[in-house]
Amino acid sequence: MFGLTFDKLAIIGIIAVFVLGPDRLPYYASQLARLVRSLRELANGAKDRMREEMGPDFDEVDWKKLDPRQYDPRRIIREALLDDDPLGASAAAVPVVKPVTEGAYAQRQRFEREGKPAPFDNEST
Repeated sequence: MFGLTFDKLAIIGIIAVFVLGPDRLPYYASQLARLVRSLRELANGAKDRMREEMGPDFDEVDWKKLDPRQYDPRRIIREALLDDDPLGASAAAVPVVKPVTEGAYAQRQRFEREGKPAPFDNEST
């Protein structure tokens, strides 16, 4: 958690002994323990409140699926663009979106090799 290893915690403890001194160290250690205890109670209280408000559905939710770190924006946009039209429009009215297989730099290099001007979109600006 927070990249703290045992070695770093030991160094922080030694620095605390020198800075705070042996007289004030027990007081601050108890204050830290009280803070950790209150934060734990706060988190448990929030979890209990969510469980009360959501009812039995709380235990059935797969919380790992809701982790925002697992989402790939490119995949989400690609799936959204390639999905069928939910309004039921005809297939002819919906343009086919081909996934990009070549980056913009590679396209520009290819156009330069072929002697063609780079593509320009009048509506982009």
